[in-house]
Amino acid sequence: MEPNVEVEFTEHAKEAIQQREIHYQWINQTLAQPELRMEDPNDPTVERFFRTIPDYGNRILRVAVNTKSWPWRVVSVFFDRTMKGKL
Repeated sequence: MEPNVEVEFTEHAKEAIQQREIHYQWINQTLAQPELRMEDPNDPTVERFFRTIPDYGNRILRVAVNTKSWPWRVVSVFFDRTMKGKL
């Protein structure tokens, strides 16, 4: 994550985190040290951050963030099956 970046979560992201039992530590790690960071093809304000989570069976966490807002807004969080074997 860029130095001094603040992050807030949309209600959708908060619900997804709770329902999917995603730890905030995993999100913070993904934002701080992504294995892959790419633009969202559908929204120019959103970037996707990806990281392998060893504590969750090496599944790939995707964190979609509006990096054009201040503070950054996490809009979606989920384990992305389509990224398996790509990182």
